[in-house]
Amino acid sequence: MWTPRLIEGARMKYLGIVEALEADIQSGRVARGERLPAQRAIAEALDVDLTTVTRAFNEARRRGLVSAQAGRGTFISEIPYGAAENATPFIDLSMNIPPQPADAAFGHMIPDTLKEILNSPAGMLHLHYQESTGAEPDRIAAARWLGERIDGLGPDRLVVSAGAQCALFAICDLLLGRGDIVAAGAMTYPGLKAVAIQKALSIAPLAMDSDGILPDAFEKACRDRPVKLLYVIPSIDNPTTATLPEERRRALAEIARRHDVVIVEDDPYAALLPDPAPTLSVLAPDITWHIATLSKCATPALRVAYVATPSDHAARRLASVLRATMLMAPPLMSALASRWIATGALNATARSIRSENMARQKIAAANLASLDFSADPHGHHLWLRLPSHWRASDLAEHANRAGVSIVPALAFATVAHPLEAVRISLGVAPDRDVLEEGLSLLSGLIAQPLPGTRAIV
Repeated sequence: MWTPRLIEGARMKYLGIVEALEADIQSGRVARGERLPAQRAIAEALDVDLTTVTRAFNEARRRGLVSAQAGRGTFISEIPYGAAENATPFIDLSMNIPPQPADAAFGHMIPDTLKEILNSPAGMLHLHYQESTGAEPDRIAAARWLGERIDGLGPDRLVVSAGAQCALFAICDLLLGRGDIVAAGAMTYPGLKAVAIQKALSIAPLAMDSDGILPDAFEKACRDRPVKLLYVIPSIDNPTTATLPEERRRALAEIARRHDVVIVEDDPYAALLPDPAPTLSVLAPDITWHIATLSKCATPALRVAYVATPSDHAARRLASVLRATMLMAPPLMSALASRWIATGALNATARSIRSENMARQKIAAANLASLDFSADPHGHHLWLRLPSHWRASDLAEHANRAGVSIVPALAFATVAHPLEAVRISLGVAPDRDVLEEGLSLLSGLIAQPLPGTRAIV
């Protein structure tokens, strides 16, 4: 059986797993027909999250390196290495990225904007090292953009980071120590779980309903344990799609203040909402660290996120952590984001993505009409609760073998026994026809009894 490993220096971790497997097949370390370890075993062996391994399996299948056999597992393909034309087309409903605008002009926006920046009188300055807080023009642009949702936000309170995950890790590194307790929803962003593992933090799971985290559950957690930080995705929660109403946001902020708990407000989807509720950073600015990434409202390729901190002093403290980890956000990408803010291109892109999301959500609603799911019409994922005859992990495995990738609830769970549900992402499919094909296949699979069991009557 293949010994899991990943190639260091790969562009992304999941590619490092695929490239390691590919190299081991080429060198003969593993033979055609050998069975691969279970995805969860690989995740544990490599200390990565399950979604990373799922992406690796999907890519390996796309390359024709592996094949799945119902009820038995995944095996090194019997087809001679390199016969890519025999690879099974795969429909990815697992990666939660926005659909890229269909307008042909969008494909030229990044290179055209970079050309404008580099050809400007100060263009070459964007190839130099910059402050760990972010260059002042970029923080001014961020204050302008975020100022649409956070009144009175000045550039001195802002830090530019290389993406939201980097910002989240830096904030936790700054504020928390080994063994400290973070309160988060019973279902939450896997990136928080990854940070908790790396920092040896404990996550206190909070009960949720269709509107998100329950204030009473947060209050009880604070009374029972010394909670240091509340992590919340207030708008179009990942994975549950819930958006916290203003009244509930105020209640959470009041509880946090009463128990001396800081808030990390991870708000990547707010820019997609036509009328977002007041942010926690507005309701409790002195205790809230607000993260706003461009990955969900523009493109993950930018690797730019803005952090609105409680004070200018807090911004400098956060910058000191970023200086020790990533040094600075990518200057060219930061300048590009600033240019898009100045020209209105960023908001126009977000509106285009919102429009495409709405069209894709209608396709999902039509194909999953008989099933129990939650969705926000402006977002690009949905949360599907499964019929009693399916376990989420089993469905994800069988869907993978059928050519569709989804993410089971366990990847998001902070509780030992999560509900049986899956997250379905609508954005990565290249067009609406491919999306409908994947959803139709998935709907048909769910309607069947679990293979190897009797139908429930």
